[in-house]
Amino acid sequence: MTPPPPPHERSSRDVGRPPSDGQAAATTPHADEEGPAAGQPRHGWWYEQDGPGMKAEIREAAVTAVAVALGGALLGVLWWWLAPRVPYVGDVAGDGWVVYLKDAEGEQSVGVDGTFALLALGFGAVSALAVFLVRRRGGVPLVVALAVGGLLGSVLAWRLGVWLGPSSDLIARARSAGDGVAFDAPLKLGAKGALLAWPFAALVLHLGLTGLFGPRDPEQSPPAEPSGAQPGA
Repeated sequence: MTPPPPPHERSSRDVGRPPSDGQAAATTPHADEEGPAAGQPRHGWWYEQDGPGMKAEIREAAVTAVAVALGGALLGVLWWWLAPRVPYVGDVAGDGWVVYLKDAEGEQSVGVDGTFALLALGFGAVSALAVFLVRRRGGVPLVVALAVGGLLGSVLAWRLGVWLGPSSDLIARARSAGDGVAFDAPLKLGAKGALLAWPFAALVLHLGLTGLFGPRDPEQSPPAEPSGAQPGA
């Protein structure tokens, strides 16, 4: 049996030969040094192992904010339809007209604000439930989008309801109705704090649903003790 050649002879003899599989594996740089291998999760602020990543979350949050804000159109129509009417009366005074409330002690103005607030609370609850059912993970971008979309939807509903309601030119309305004839006043949101009802209800309900029914983080079990270790040692 021929003994293996000395190392110096073997190195000179192997010049020009392709490296074996073992040598190729030893000289190939690891995937972690060059970058993530194909099919392996990437890490960073835009990639997350357990989630869609920050870029995807921001994109979904933007879509959510726009969709929630567009719901304000329906809120504005419902407010214009369901809000109580505030009656005004116009009287001729000399060469001009005097317009005043028909019932000075009436609560119709309070009812207009209350109707908007109640409808906004309902829209906030519906939007929070819909967002939770579509995407149960939650997250800061989604919560911010829900609040911003609710506020924009409230502003849109307010302006749309005023636009759909009677004209704000009370003198022209009084002349059109006639002396001493009651007419409806334009829609007016006296309590601007009602604009916060939608985002407030949406945030509270969404956080509650996420806390009760959202995904739970896996509990980490404590490390097992070595088999040879004795308690109290």
